[in-house]
Amino acid sequence: MQAVRGRRVAVAGAMALSILSGAGAAQRGDAPPQGPRDPTPPTAVPAPVPAPATRATSGAQTRSPRNANYAITARLDPASRTLKGEELLTWRNTTTVPATSLRFHLYYNAWRNTRSSFLREQRLAGDDDTETRPDSDWGWIDVTGIKLVPASGAPVDLGGRLRYIAPDDGNGEDRTVADVPLEVPVAPGETVNVQIAWSSRIPRTFARTGAIGNFYFIAQWFPKIGVFQESGWNCHQFHNATEFFSDFGIYDVRLTVPTGWTVGATGLERGRRDEGDGTTTHQYYAEDVHDFAWTTSPDYVERVERFGHAGLPPVAMRLLLQPEHAQQAERHFQATRATLRYYGEWYGPYPYGNITIVDPAWQSDAGGMEYPMLFTAGTRWLAPRRVADPEDVTVHEAGHQFWYGIVANNEFEHAWLDEGINTFSTARALDQFFGPRYLSKRYFGGFVPWVLDDFPLRRATDGNRLNAYRTHPYLDAESLPTWQYWPGDAWVTTYTKTALWLHTLERMLGWDTLQKILSTFFTRYAFKHPTPRDFFAIVNEVSGRDLTWFFDQVYRSSTTFDYAVETFTSERTQDRGLFGDANTRGATKVSADVYHTSVVVRRRGDGVFPVDVRVTFENGQDARWTWDGKERWKAFEVDRPARAVSAQVDPERVLLLDAHYTNNSKTLEPKTAAAGRKWSLTWLLWLQDHLLTYGFFI
Repeated sequence: MQAVRGRRVAVAGAMALSILSGAGAAQRGDAPPQGPRDPTPPTAVPAPVPAPATRATSGAQTRSPRNANYAITARLDPASRTLKGEELLTWRNTTTVPATSLRFHLYYNAWRNTRSSFLREQRLAGDDDTETRPDSDWGWIDVTGIKLVPASGAPVDLGGRLRYIAPDDGNGEDRTVADVPLEVPVAPGETVNVQIAWSSRIPRTFARTGAIGNFYFIAQWFPKIGVFQESGWNCHQFHNATEFFSDFGIYDVRLTVPTGWTVGATGLERGRRDEGDGTTTHQYYAEDVHDFAWTTSPDYVERVERFGHAGLPPVAMRLLLQPEHAQQAERHFQATRATLRYYGEWYGPYPYGNITIVDPAWQSDAGGMEYPMLFTAGTRWLAPRRVADPEDVTVHEAGHQFWYGIVANNEFEHAWLDEGINTFSTARALDQFFGPRYLSKRYFGGFVPWVLDDFPLRRATDGNRLNAYRTHPYLDAESLPTWQYWPGDAWVTTYTKTALWLHTLERMLGWDTLQKILSTFFTRYAFKHPTPRDFFAIVNEVSGRDLTWFFDQVYRSSTTFDYAVETFTSERTQDRGLFGDANTRGATKVSADVYHTSVVVRRRGDGVFPVDVRVTFENGQDARWTWDGKERWKAFEVDRPARAVSAQVDPERVLLLDAHYTNNSKTLEPKTAAAGRKWSLTWLLWLQDHLLTYGFFI
C-alpha cells in the first residue's frame, strides 16, 4: 500500500480525439491452447471518446486526488461475445520523481491461455477447472492502438513500444501487465492524456467477471493504469489470491448494448441514446472512484428503494434481480440498509448518493464481489429465513464499499486491511440486525437446503471460521505481500485470521475502544490508500497502549497460540480448616474439610498472550488468577472448603486465535449419560429425515 501523499487536481483541456483503426497496433498474444481464437471483430466501432472532466460537474465535494480519470466508450456484441472500446486516460504524476514509462493492467489476459500466472497459481491452490472449459470459454484483451495526445500538436503513436512484462514472477507467458516507454518522461505534477483502443473476448466467468447466456458481468475489463509511487510503478500481475489497487478519478463511460437490455454500473446513469441499429448507448458517470464495473442482461427485474436513517445521508438503492429470486428483493434491501446504517454509525457515512445491488445469474460464478458503488450478492431459489443467505454475502459486499471502496488500500500487497476488517464488521452487523441464524447444509448439487436448528451461529465463535483457521497451521505471515501467499491458504490468512485477531482486540480493549480505532482509521484515511503502518499507529494512539508485541505475533510472524490445562487435581487434606468471612468482624467461623486444588497450565504454542485461569468449585464459587502467559508452564494452588469441579484457561475466550481450544479445560465432575442420549437421539432423527428425503428422489 502506498504512503499518503499530498496532491493537487489539475485540469486537462478538452480536445477532439480519434484513433486510426489498426494504426500502431500493439503486439498480439497467443490464443488459448484449447483452440483458435475467433478473429471476427465487432460489427460496429464505438463512438468517439469524449474528453473526461477532471473537476466535479455535479457540485459535489471533491474528495479524492482525481489523478486517474477515464472517458470510455465500449460496444458489446453478444453474438460473438466481444467488446470493442476506446478510452481517453487523463493521468497526473503525483510523485516527486519523473515517470519514464506508462504501465497498464490488462487483466483479461489472465485467461488467454493456461500459462498465465493466475492460472498457474490456481492450479497450485487445487482449484483448476480449465481442462473442462471449451474454447469459447476463454477470454483476452488486445490493445489495438495507443497514443500520447498533447495539448497542442499531433498525437504521438506509442503502439510500437508496448511490451508485456512480468514484474512479480518473471513469467514470460503472462500478459497481464504492459509497459510503454516514453521518449519524454512525465515530470512531477505534469498531466498527460493517453488514448487507447482495444478489443476483448469476454470469457465464461473467471474471477467473477464474464458471461453466461445473456448475463454479462464486466469487471477489470479495460486497460487500467497502475499506481505510480516514489519507488516507481506499483502495477502487479493478476494473481489468483489477490485483488486490485488503483488511483481515484472521474469515470465518464458510454456503454452500447442491445436495445431492451438493462444496464447497471458504477455511478449514475446520465442518459440513453437509441442508436437506430438495435442498440442503445447508456452513459454512466462517477466521481472519486478507483474502478468501474458494469452488468447487462435482458432478464433483470429492477427494484428501487431508498435508505434513510437519522444522522446519515440518504442513499438510492437499485436492485437488479434474477426473476426467480424476485420474492427475495426485500431481504437484499434490508441487508444493504443494515450495512449502510451500522457501518455508517460505527465508522463514517457512505459518501455516495447511490448503490447498485446485483443478483447474478445461476451458475455464473459472479456472486460475492465488490466494486465502487456496485456489488454482486448471491442467493438461491430456496433460501430459508433462519439462514443468513442472502443477507451474509449482501452485508459483506456492501461493507466493502467502506473499506475497499473508500479507504482503498493496496489489495495486491495488504488485502487483509480490507477483507479482514470487513469480515469482522460483517459478523458484527449481522448480529445487530439479523438475530439468531443457524448452520445449514445443501444437498442435490446445492439446491435443497437443510437447516440445523441445533447449531446457532455466533459472530466471534462461528465454528466454520475458527475451524478454517485451526486446520491451516502453516500460514504465511500476514506481513508478506498478499500476492506471495500460498494460493491454497491465502483466504484463511486474509479473511479469517485477521477477523479473529480483531475479535481478540475487541475482547481485550472493549468494543468502544476498537470502534473508535476503526472510525479514526476510516475518517483519517478515506480516499488516501493507507498502509498497515498507518493502521497500527492508530491502534496505539487511540488505545493509549503500545500493542507492538501483539502485532509482532499476529501480523509480522506466523505465531501459533495454544494454551492448555495440563493437570488438574482437587483432594481432601488430612487437616480441617476454619473458614468464614475474614472481612466481617465477629463472623462465625465454620470448621470444614479442606480441599487442596492444583492446576498446571501450559503454553504449547510459540505465541504469548495474557490469560486468566479459573477454577470452579462444587459450591458454585471460583478462584481466578491472571497469568502473563510468558513461561512455558505455570502452577496455581488454592485451599478451599469445597472440591473443585473444573479448571479453565482463558475462560472468557478472549484469545480467539487459540489453535486448540478443546485442551483449554478439564473437569473432575463425572459426565452423565443424559447429554449423550439427547445428542444421539437428535442425530438419529436428523439422519432418518435425510435418508427419507433422499429416498423420495431416487
